[in-house]
Order: sequence, then structure tokens, then C-alpha cells
Amino acid sequence: MDEQQWLAEQFEQQRGRLRGVAYRMLGSLAEAEDAVQQSWLKLSRSDAKGIENLAGWLTTVVARVCLDMLRSRESRREEPLESQPVKSAHNPEDEALLADSVGLAMLVVLETLEPAERLAFVLHDMFGMPFDDVARIVDRSPAAARQLASRARRRVQGSPAIPESNLARQREVVDAYLAAARAGDFNALLAVLDPNIRGGPEAIAERAIKAGARAARPALVNGAVGIVIAPRGQLLMVLQLKIADGKIIEMDAITDPARLGQLDLAVLSTP
Repeated sequence: MDEQQWLAEQFEQQRGRLRGVAYRMLGSLAEAEDAVQQSWLKLSRSDAKGIENLAGWLTTVVARVCLDMLRSRESRREEPLESQPVKSAHNPEDEALLADSVGLAMLVVLETLEPAERLAFVLHDMFGMPFDDVARIVDRSPAAARQLASRARRRVQGSPAIPESNLARQREVVDAYLAAARAGDFNALLAVLDPNIRGGPEAIAERAIKAGARAARPALVNGAVGIVIAPRGQLLMVLQLKIADGKIIEMDAITDPARLGQLDLAVLSTP
């Protein structure tokens, strides 16, 4: 067996793990596959005899590729949503399975992190990479890399701005709204919408039924329960809600990328 064939076999053993790392960083299967392929190209052109830890070397390469892709994405953040390229997976079923395995809410929150924060959190908290190694990838000190992961961890865990008891009641209303939208139950939607809500409860209910809420999930939005619409983990819209007496009294639909980037989003656990 020649060296190139041996390298190819070793790489294939790592492909699944590398794809998992890249997907959690990028939130797109197509981009994750591209990052993994770039790591193979770099490996195939390198002197493998000098690589002591192939798995670690490949993880570092993939992470650096992902960091460059995230920073490039940051430079396009101010573009209108409709002008940004649509990310499509090679296989939508594969992407759906990956998104489910990570958690759509988690992907949405990861999307709001700065590139270095996202990388530090994914590599250390999700894949156990030591901060010394993370630091070399983000070109920071180990202490700074630890701080990046800590900031990201606080965003992921969230900090509710209202008492837990009120939060639970808000969650019940949001869950009822989403369940009614998915079931196409017009009357059930009206039951959780305040009669005086801006835009009209009937119109809101009709739009919710038409949309179907398939990509909608409850999440903490600025410390209160709201709704994120994120097909395959790609954040498209946030519904910021005000809830009182068991009804939604205000609903603000946010789609502007600049406003979305300013929201404090956090994962809500599945009941």
C-alpha cells in the first residue's frame, strides 16, 4: 500500500468526526463538506511523516478553514437577507439528521456568536480540545481562549430576565401557539392571541397556519420566551413576544440581519 492510499484510508476514518466539527461551527452541511474536503487537499499535499497526531492535525486544519469561512460570513452580515446566498445541503435528509442531533435551538444560538467564540466553544465544550490548542487556532493566549469559550457558554445557557414561574407560563402559551399552527387549528390560535393584538388575531392566525411553523422553535429572546424560525438551523426570523394573562399581546417579527445579530438568544430545553 503506497503512502497516498494509506493517507486516504486514515482520512476516511476521521471524515465523520471532522464533518461533525465543521457542521457545528458552520451550521451548513454543504459548507461543512467543503471544509472537510479542503482539509483532505491540505493533507494530501503535506508530508504526513512529520504529523505525529493525525486526528488532532486534521481537526486543527478544519477548524482554521471554518474560522476563515465564519469571518467571511461576518463581512456579509450587513447585507439584506434576500441578497445573501442560500445555503443548500448536498442531501437535505442528511442535514436534517445532523440538525436534529445537534439541536436546532443550539444551532440558532451558535449562529449568534462571534467566529472566535463559536470556535472556542465548539472545540473545547463539544469536542474536548485543550485550550492550549484552541489558542493556537484563534491566535490568542490560552487564557483568552478560555474567556472566549466562557462568553459563548453564557450565551448558550442563557439568563432569563423574568422569574422562572412566569417563564414557564410563557412557554406554555408559546407551545400552544406552535402546536395550533402546526395542526392548522384556527380556533386554538385565536385562543392564545389577544383580541387587540396589533395586526389582528385573525390575520396572524391565518399567516401562522399558512407557514405551518415547521421550522419554528421556542427560544429565549432577550430573556423572555419567543420563537425562532430556523430551517436546518439557519436563522431567518425571530418572533419577539409579549405575553400577559395567558395570551400573546404583542408580536414583533424580526428578519433584518443587523437586528437579528443584536438579539440575545439562548437555548430552551425540550419539555
